[in-house]
Amino acid sequence: MKLLITGGAGFIGSAVVRAALARGHEVVNLDGLTYAANPATLEEFEGTPGYRFAEADIRDAAAVDALVQEARPDRIMHLAAESHVDRSITGPAVFAQTNVVGTLNLLQSARTLHAELDAGAREAFRFHHISTDEVYGDLGPDDPAFTEDTPYAPSSPYSASKAASDHFVRAWQRTYGLPTLITNCSNNYGPYQFPEKLIPVVIMSARAGKPIPVYGDGQNVRDWLHVDDHADALLHVLEHGRVGRTYNIGGRAERTNLELVETICDRMDAVLGTLPTGEPRRSLITFVTDRAGHDRRYAIDDTRISSELGWQPARTLENGLEDTIRWYLDNPDWLARVSGR
Repeated sequence: MKLLITGGAGFIGSAVVRAALARGHEVVNLDGLTYAANPATLEEFEGTPGYRFAEADIRDAAAVDALVQEARPDRIMHLAAESHVDRSITGPAVFAQTNVVGTLNLLQSARTLHAELDAGAREAFRFHHISTDEVYGDLGPDDPAFTEDTPYAPSSPYSASKAASDHFVRAWQRTYGLPTLITNCSNNYGPYQFPEKLIPVVIMSARAGKPIPVYGDGQNVRDWLHVDDHADALLHVLEHGRVGRTYNIGGRAERTNLELVETICDRMDAVLGTLPTGEPRRSLITFVTDRAGHDRRYAIDDTRISSELGWQPARTLENGLEDTIRWYLDNPDWLARVSGR
């Protein structure tokens, strides 16, 4: 297939591009190259037949429409988004513009293209919107995990903007007949993640012997999904998912933030030895003021994608973390480039 992938120079998007190319798909990568995007993640594919990079801002409706008309993809995978909760708290407007207006622009362009296709291509076309489990709000320690029917209750400007974009996608399917798919994923981790996110922050701080910040009491629970498992799931849904359907994607790996940080510290000690003082890296853990509106627990019920589509994650958190830590330790030049150091 010819895929238009938005946000393909970002963390999750680049993993999807790599997986799509490995499967023999043609890829047009639309990315605005914001702070969290890095073309170096895909520089190995420059000049490769079947891959093309196109710089454009999804907030620019004319630019989006021109590219969609020129590329005429068989399917669209929409990953481009502002995604860092802390940034959404201090600057919510850009999240509304990118995540809501940008999605609306893509939906309009996709609708126009879809109407122009011949019957066979129109039947095969899909608009796959990649979202987050944060749209569901949070859970208590004994609450059942999120299902696709869990009511939306977003807590942050980020999750509110993603919830709004999900609603627009559903509306375009119901109102205009655009064949859409939505996936809501749990927290991703793995190589090439921008170093403002929790796991890269912990790895970099632990390596440097600097304090490792943990919000509140560290008992917030997240389900962790390796980015390569996520990319595999997204392509699986794109190929086999039912039009108009939503699928939750999780890693089957719930951990408190403190448990996760301690696991990384212990693994770093095993790889690098303890700190010069002889203390373990757990001694670097520093509890800081909790984030405003910090959701207590996320958990994914993946029954639908497992039973309907036969997909499940291939990696355990322990194996995935070991590979991730090794990648960050082995790629200091990449970290320096994206961190501006």
